[in-house]
Amino acid sequence: MDIFDKVAKRMGPIGQHQKWSHGYFSFPKLEGDIAPHMNFRGKEHLVWSLNNYLGLANHPEVREADKQGATDFGMAYPMGARMMSGNSKYHEQMEQELAAFVGKPDAFLLNYGYQGMVSIIDCLVDRNDVIVYDAESHACIIDGLRLHMGKRFVYQHNDIESARKQLERATKLVEQTGGGILLITEGVFGMSGAQGKLKELIELKKDFDFRLLIDDAHGFGTMGPTGAGTHEAQDCIDGVDVYFGTFAKSMAGIGAFVASTEELTNFFRYNMRSQTFAKALPMPMVIGLLKRLELLKNSPELRERLWNIATTLQKGLRERGFDLGVTNTMVTPVFLKGELLEATALTMDLRENYGIFCSIVVYPVIPKGLIELRLIPTAAHTLEDVQRTLDAFSEVSEKLKSGYYKENQFSMA
Repeated sequence: MDIFDKVAKRMGPIGQHQKWSHGYFSFPKLEGDIAPHMNFRGKEHLVWSLNNYLGLANHPEVREADKQGATDFGMAYPMGARMMSGNSKYHEQMEQELAAFVGKPDAFLLNYGYQGMVSIIDCLVDRNDVIVYDAESHACIIDGLRLHMGKRFVYQHNDIESARKQLERATKLVEQTGGGILLITEGVFGMSGAQGKLKELIELKKDFDFRLLIDDAHGFGTMGPTGAGTHEAQDCIDGVDVYFGTFAKSMAGIGAFVASTEELTNFFRYNMRSQTFAKALPMPMVIGLLKRLELLKNSPELRERLWNIATTLQKGLRERGFDLGVTNTMVTPVFLKGELLEATALTMDLRENYGIFCSIVVYPVIPKGLIELRLIPTAAHTLEDVQRTLDAFSEVSEKLKSGYYKENQFSMA
């Protein structure tokens, strides 16, 4: 079979809908300044789908730092991979400040978040090691696992007894292989908003010999008294052996970092192939990230504003009878009962008639018969935005229950 013919016959669970969804449900274009109100298909919309948690994307000081970084260095600087010719005092400064902020001895900058987690896993374990991981781990973790040539065991989402059972299996196996055990979870699960049970997992170290790696993409900058992360929020910084955070969420940038002991961090520096053989993070981004981190650390009002918006939104939704699942963070999933065509009609109604843009999640990401509307509150939203959304959600929910979306479809023309 021609490989192109094979591809044409299996476009994937999302790609199979691309002919009618492209440009609207998938690959939509949001235009204008990054803010709660942006343009979609020529109309202003209230947007709840940007991970701009602290509102830094369009912060004047951030914009100025980005601009100055580009002016002073250009987009090409530094040239080459950091190990060879692409290192700078600013990259090292960023690493030092990140390590101190998240409570670890050292940190290593990574060019991308997704690639970063894949690379950490690939670098840290070999065929003799065993990985134990949460069933709802992000795709970047799953792709890292696919590179792992050893065994891996999955435990039920946030189920400590299930984790215990898988650690028992892993322990028996490494006794034969001579390897070690790496347990992976998330600080904040981005789809459900649930926190990983870090303290409970760390307690398992009393009975098992393993190292704990957490992906805190959504927790870094938002969780904890200072925003240092979910491990700070749960008061278990020392128990987390390898901490991973990204800049694409609270920092509104590009890149990521891994923080751990000096020895392990240096191991990553000299052995992580995706960094050894890739160009360094461009200087304008690093200069901008230093400003973002400064604001994150020294402007607690941004985090307070985020949580005020998030708690007001979630309280209002729950008071109106909406199911928000198990979220205990700012991520706000709204679960409704309905089929795919109802989900698309409801989403289009929200966008076309209420001017509200939020992400829609359906099967196979969640079970059949469920619709998830995923809202991402930010410090840039207002209480007026919240009230407008609550009123709109109440109306579309009643339409859904009445069968309106089964009978009425909307055109994307």
